[in-house]
Amino acid sequence: MKKSLKQQDYHKYSWKKGERIRTIFLCIGVTGIFAYFFYRSFFALIPLSAVGVSAFGMIKRQKLEKAREELAGQFRECILAVAVSLQSGYSVENAFLECRQDMALMYGEEAPICQELKLIKRGLDINISLEGLLADMARRSGCGEVAQFAQIFALAKRNGGNMAEIIRNSANQIGRQIELRQEIQMLLGGKKMELTIMKVMPFGILLYIDMGNPGYFDSLYHNFLGIAVMTGCLGLYLGAYFLGEHVMKGIMAEMA
Repeated sequence: MKKSLKQQDYHKYSWKKGERIRTIFLCIGVTGIFAYFFYRSFFALIPLSAVGVSAFGMIKRQKLEKAREELAGQFRECILAVAVSLQSGYSVENAFLECRQDMALMYGEEAPICQELKLIKRGLDINISLEGLLADMARRSGCGEVAQFAQIFALAKRNGGNMAEIIRNSANQIGRQIELRQEIQMLLGGKKMELTIMKVMPFGILLYIDMGNPGYFDSLYHNFLGIAVMTGCLGLYLGAYFLGEHVMKGIMAEMA
């Protein structure tokens, strides 16, 4: 696609104003908690910065996934509006242009789908085919629903057929896929909460004991044996943390 079009790459998260700074401070806070509970040393922040960097990357991946889910839901509403416009006699290109106002009312001008529709308008203005624009959106978004629709749309344009019916059926199918994922998220909501409690519980127990018995853990800090023991505990905690995340992702993938 021509470089004159400014494109959003959904494989790289675009931070909102102040969001990156808040996330960095959050990760610094997480690193500080680890340094306090496992080593009680300011200098431990240096090696434990790897934990903060990992937390930053994990938060970024979660935000990327959320952005893709948001785009998929908005895209479904967009193609439903396109199908309605096609029944009113619009060409498919004009139907995509007309539905932007509806999307702006539903989601706001800054919504991902509105930005994509602006890009489609600019692309059509410089004679880029709608098939190419949709294929480019699918590539940049990494969203399976958009890629699926782009392929169906390209085939329908080449082979002919009732475009309104094809688009409506595609929208319904995408909607079922999104609803299935949402149902899976709801089913796993309780398990995710249990996993979150298990992640936080060790720190809560340590804080409770430390406040009730000041100095109880002093022998575990600032000596070689204590550092070795706490490093082993840190390794066990991180191993359990990542194992829990891996198991949860595996369950979601299997149910999907």
